[in-house]
Amino acid sequence: MVALLSAGLILHDTSRIIHGGETNYVLATVGLYVSLFNLFASLLSLFGLGGQDE
Repeated sequence: MVALLSAGLILHDTSRIIHGGETNYVLATVGLYVSLFNLFASLLSLFGLGGQDE
């Protein structure tokens, strides 16, 4: 669920940057980076490669 939400946020943030909805590019870049990081972390967790050590 988190992976789908992160993918949606990436699309939304990218659309706002392209269409001029975001004028502060530093905050837009940080938001996009956080979304990419969350997507990567949730995919690692989904595939069982990150997190708990059993």
